[in-house]
Amino acid sequence: MAIDTARVEKLRRQPIDGQAMKRLIDAGLTWLRTNQQIVNSLNVFPVPDGDTGTNMTLTLQSAWNEIKDLGTRNLSEMAAAVSKGALMGARGNSGVITSQILRGFSRGVHEKAVLDKETFVKALCEARDTAYKGVVKPVEGTILTVIKETASAAEAALGSAKDAIEILEVAVKAADESVKRTPDLLPVLKQAGVVDSGGKGLFFILEGMLRHVYGESLETPTMSVQPMSAMNLQGALEEVEEGQDYEVVVDFVPNGELELGTFYGKLEEMGTSIQVGEGEGMYRMHIHVPTENRYTPIDYIMGIGTVTKVAIENLLAQMDDIQKSAQIKFTPVEPGNIAVVVVSPGQGLSKIFASLGVAAVVAGGQTMNPSTQDILAAFENLPTDKIIILPNNKNIIMAANQAREVTVKNVQVVPTRTVPQGLAAMLSFIPDGDVEAIAEKMNKAMSGVKTGEITVATRSVEIDGVTVKEGQVIALLDGKLVVSAASVEQGVLDLLAKAEAEEHEIVTLFYGEEMTHADANRIADVIGEKYPNLEVELQEGGQPHYQFILSIE
Repeated sequence: MAIDTARVEKLRRQPIDGQAMKRLIDAGLTWLRTNQQIVNSLNVFPVPDGDTGTNMTLTLQSAWNEIKDLGTRNLSEMAAAVSKGALMGARGNSGVITSQILRGFSRGVHEKAVLDKETFVKALCEARDTAYKGVVKPVEGTILTVIKETASAAEAALGSAKDAIEILEVAVKAADESVKRTPDLLPVLKQAGVVDSGGKGLFFILEGMLRHVYGESLETPTMSVQPMSAMNLQGALEEVEEGQDYEVVVDFVPNGELELGTFYGKLEEMGTSIQVGEGEGMYRMHIHVPTENRYTPIDYIMGIGTVTKVAIENLLAQMDDIQKSAQIKFTPVEPGNIAVVVVSPGQGLSKIFASLGVAAVVAGGQTMNPSTQDILAAFENLPTDKIIILPNNKNIIMAANQAREVTVKNVQVVPTRTVPQGLAAMLSFIPDGDVEAIAEKMNKAMSGVKTGEITVATRSVEIDGVTVKEGQVIALLDGKLVVSAASVEQGVLDLLAKAEAEEHEIVTLFYGEEMTHADANRIADVIGEKYPNLEVELQEGGQPHYQFILSIE
């Protein structure tokens, strides 16, 4: 980093109070957001669910929203507000652990007006301890290891460090080194050729704070692009920023080597929600722009390369259509009865859950993990204090548990990791009775189903003996990569063979938004011909990214 020594010396003479911490949080958030797609790309499996960077950014954004108008200079009060905002905005496992780190930090500075070096070290140690306590089975080689080794380095430096800024310098260096070591601690990372994404996100937060101290830019990312197949364009529709009326997607081949820093800088002048993907020498640019700028990115890219494809969509019209189609009739909840809240990744699946008696649906799944607040809001106003939550995704279970902890209602989390598990659990649901007993019954019911998933590989890799090339169809069985194939049909058939479908009775195919009913029906017919004793059902799921989700019973 290029250090503005005069700025650093000035900051060393100033106390790190609540307002100084507020500026550090802003810097950490900005730098994390700048490098969000880099963190997203560090996904072990080559599937389109690289959302760690997004989850951590949205979690920290929630913390910032809590403090952005807070005028207190008291460090303890500011840290408590940061913790509260992160807790409610936590998304995904990485976001929940980030919120726990901030919660521990807040405990470490309790009743402290300013952050001196001793308080900083204590806060990092409390952050480490709280994060580890928040995970039932801590795994080394993850963000937990990074916060642990960062805290240890800070402790070791306490005697020699001059002030809190020097502790921050030590922390950033330690976090960087710890991230680089994560593949040595977690074999699956080494196998995939990546470092831990959550740990990398934590490093960017700390590094952003230090860049602020040094006077470094927070807007130019450590440049990287994600695979085109991993770009989460569907997720961009979750929230349309004011004044960003059109979505523009441009595929192009640059005239020469693409200078990513300049490219991002130009795009940031035009709009928001910028994503850049690359595949086989071709780039895809995604951006949200106001109406008057809808052709500006196209004109700019035409000047630096050959445009091969352009798509322009009216976001406000799309959002209106989505809201109109999202009307689902739920089963009314009687006071004193049990209400079930489910997380669902698609409109068709939400309708199926509603038909089975759920009281509320939270939109979410791969690449779109809901926050603790989203889950809490789904049941807080229901006329009962007996709630069961079905997360239906392994990366949402921690947020569901966190929602349980911040409410006075009796909430049980049935840890469904897939949609088929959630559907199996709902089939055993009874709305009246003891909520703990019903939850346990649903917990047992979900174990009787196998889950298959068909999607497209976002990068080339070899995992668990399966060699995958970017763009190939891949299949997962209960979360494990088992097949790569040349077509969706072949992927489904190979998956069923791995699942020993002939030993089962029913397979239900939930087809995603990228599949037509005709194509899905044709594949269902092929399965029926191959397995004449297997009952084959076809349902519209509407989920993004995954051509099929299969329930095998």
